[in-house]
Amino acid sequence: VLTLVHAGFCLPEGRNIANPCGSTGMGPYDYAQALCMSYVFYEAERSGDLPGDQRVTWRADSALDDGSDVGHDLSGGYYDAGDHVKFGFPMAFTATMIAWGLIDFEQGHNTAGQLDYGRAALRWATDYFLKAHTGYFEFYGQVGDGYVDHAYWGRPEDMTMERPSYKIDTNAPGSELAGEAAAALAAASIVFQNVDSSYASTVLDAAKELYQFANERRENYHVSIPAAADFYRSWSGYGDELCWSALWLYRATWDTGYLDAAKQHWNDFGIQNPPGEFSWDNKIGGIYALFTLLQPDDATYSGALNQFLTNLRYLPTTPGGMVFIEEWGSTRHAANVAFVALMANKLGVDADTNRQWAETQINYILGSSGRSFVVGFGSNYPVRPHHRASSCPDIPEYCDASWAQYQEDANPQTLWGALVGGPDQNGNYVDDRNDYVKNEVACDYNAAYTGALAAMVENN
Repeated sequence: VLTLVHAGFCLPEGRNIANPCGSTGMGPYDYAQALCMSYVFYEAERSGDLPGDQRVTWRADSALDDGSDVGHDLSGGYYDAGDHVKFGFPMAFTATMIAWGLIDFEQGHNTAGQLDYGRAALRWATDYFLKAHTGYFEFYGQVGDGYVDHAYWGRPEDMTMERPSYKIDTNAPGSELAGEAAAALAAASIVFQNVDSSYASTVLDAAKELYQFANERRENYHVSIPAAADFYRSWSGYGDELCWSALWLYRATWDTGYLDAAKQHWNDFGIQNPPGEFSWDNKIGGIYALFTLLQPDDATYSGALNQFLTNLRYLPTTPGGMVFIEEWGSTRHAANVAFVALMANKLGVDADTNRQWAETQINYILGSSGRSFVVGFGSNYPVRPHHRASSCPDIPEYCDASWAQYQEDANPQTLWGALVGGPDQNGNYVDDRNDYVKNEVACDYNAAYTGALAAMVENN
């Protein structure tokens, strides 16, 4: 096989890979294949030193010097979306949701043969969070400047701009960020408890300290990391992250002190008031499901979960039946609440209604409206996702915005498994690389969607 040498790496020629995930025969929507593909997407989003078993071979090592500006190794983790910033807050939510899917829909993962891939995807994030936790009450929550990064269209392997590192610490805290990282690490400790007990203990210790940090030094994280404010400011505040992370720590430890803390956060921050979404910003819908799981005899929580999901069924829908919560990442929002509905089904909360409703949401994403919103899945799927790396030809061919961003052809590299933003309320969608509302992809877009697919495998 001919090879090309680029930036010190030996890469195979012609790396636009075939779909690594074969059809399983599950129809009309092959949830097992879609689950496999979702984990392939996460491999395409990897930053740092890539492993030898990397399936997305048009990617190579990148951003190996992250953290050099502050004297810490902050390489690794995931690029956020179609760009190359590492935003810790949504990355942590992504990890929490991947872990949740692995824990409560383990059977679906196992049936689909995706347990090891799921654990690898989770660990790619949690290894990075351990690096980012550089000291007592210190955590690096972002690498890269959003505006500088967005001015660059090209591969992450070719980046030359400065990538500043931003942290929270005792003097500049950030409760949403520390709380979500705590939740991710606590959930990960459950995933790895019977696989790698030493690693599970390590991530749990970090989770405990980060929760303490979030709770004792309360502050909105964008105040301490202003560079995040225009991109991932938490409009819901930090109360939901405090409650959410306390619940995950209770589940990981069975220490009732964390349960008591979660109940206190519930009261202090009005968690009982149902929101209209479940997302990287607002964890309340997930809190209802977790509380119901952990306190099954208290109707307060199952009632809140039922009310949240009932309210969602009265929201507007697109033609074809996808619940419409917000135009920016509309499919992501539908998948997120579908995951909560599938947890409600598992917990026996209006089980049949929630299972059937969730199925309509996932099926819409996979093609029931006549088009798939997952790159490479089904028929009539997106081929021009707003994603810099996949829009570039094989390394070392030249790539910049004039060549890649504005070309009319399909992306040279197929971004298998990526969930694109999706349609507007009227169902309008054009496969346009430059429409970052409807056609960008992101780690958090695939997060709850991944777990929902594992649930659908279990249910079929």
